[in-house]
Amino acid sequence: MSNIEAPLNTPVWVDESRCKACDRCVSVCPAGVLGMRQDIHSTLGSMATVVHPEACIGCNDCELSCPDFAIFVADKKEFKFAKLSDDSKQRQERIIKNSYKILEEDKKV
Repeated sequence: MSNIEAPLNTPVWVDESRCKACDRCVSVCPAGVLGMRQDIHSTLGSMATVVHPEACIGCNDCELSCPDFAIFVADKKEFKFAKLSDDSKQRQERIIKNSYKILEEDKKV
């Protein structure tokens, strides 16, 4: 398998053509970077999406947990990741309580 090149200045991204909306990546992210958005065209009616890329700590938990190889994290040599903050931890707790869905304050109009 060849290495996938990261989009410029992007710590984590989702290949929506592979994502089956299992929400495993969202459940393991310690920084609240990911969320599930509604998507009527996907298998389960939702899609994993990157909501807070600036909070990504580069732990690779999302990438390693994805059964469909649909999520990727940039190489630590190519991207400077954030430190895990209390705000990020609290956001992740709220996302979990919200059934892994994008939080209301993060929805784009």
